[in-house]
Amino acid sequence: MNSTLVLRKLRQKRSNLIWITVFFLLLGASIAALYYAAAQIDYVWRWYRIPRYFYYQEDIEIKAELGGEVAAIALQGDTVSITVKGDGEEKTYTAPTRNATVSEGDLIFVGDTLASYKTWKVGILLIGLWITIKVSLISILFGILIGILTGLSRISSNPALKWSAITYIELIRGSPLLVQIFIWYFVLGTLINTLLVKQQVGITIPPLWFGVAALAFFAGAYVAEIVRAGIQSIHRGQTEAARSLGMNYFQTMTHVILPQAMRRILPPLAGQFISLIKDSSLLGIIAIRELTKATREVVTTSLQPFELWFMCALLYLVLTFSLSMCVQVLERRTLA
Repeated sequence: MNSTLVLRKLRQKRSNLIWITVFFLLLGASIAALYYAAAQIDYVWRWYRIPRYFYYQEDIEIKAELGGEVAAIALQGDTVSITVKGDGEEKTYTAPTRNATVSEGDLIFVGDTLASYKTWKVGILLIGLWITIKVSLISILFGILIGILTGLSRISSNPALKWSAITYIELIRGSPLLVQIFIWYFVLGTLINTLLVKQQVGITIPPLWFGVAALAFFAGAYVAEIVRAGIQSIHRGQTEAARSLGMNYFQTMTHVILPQAMRRILPPLAGQFISLIKDSSLLGIIAIRELTKATREVVTTSLQPFELWFMCALLYLVLTFSLSMCVQVLERRTLA
């Protein structure tokens, strides 16, 4: 019996090794085919340029705004102060460097460089990645809140709450997200900001928040159905037992039903939120520089579509995979 089991395990390991080898061979063949196809169109791969779109050094030049003569150059630690005297005027420029490009007594014209230094700056891809993360997290939080409230209203015995929830869910699920983003930005955004201007509030809502609202309400409709299905999957006996112990509706939902339903709705919730991260790429159409729009801008200026779009896809994969791992950890703790 033991020898048969050992033999079976050895065969299983050998089979797994063969199929793992097949997987890596297919992966290598796909990469080789891609490089071969790129070579046929004379495409030059420039992966070494990618890091500059995440973090780079920029040359900053301090230019004269006043024509005249360099009256004084003073060194103070790691900074330099350059004083320029013109027609009855005097102006001092300070730079975080000890290297000035002018000397005392030099004649200066407007626009001449007085000093230059290098500084590290965040690249456009990192900015786009941060905006994608921020928009996605805020939308997920509001989507959960909207979804739970709407899901509870969906199974409520109150006709007003139930019909309102059904109307909201069907309207959101029955129209494309792209159309909803347009409505939030061009219709509701214009109306709200116009009212704010007419009321002389002094502020207007930026496009980012209309994009967040569109994503949150879109996700909320799907989360509501997930919550409804999770709650209704719990046997009615659980509710009856809680009510027999003297719990009211809120206590029953909080302490009995929702904790059990959460174990069942976590996997579909993870799938919905992963889709939400990818759907955030649509916000580029309303001038929000998220990851996809940032990548498109860099492709336009650098003419490196292959490397940049592969990098964009890899960054989205990192975000979605990280979220998936977090949900799996949360799911294991919930089941423990």
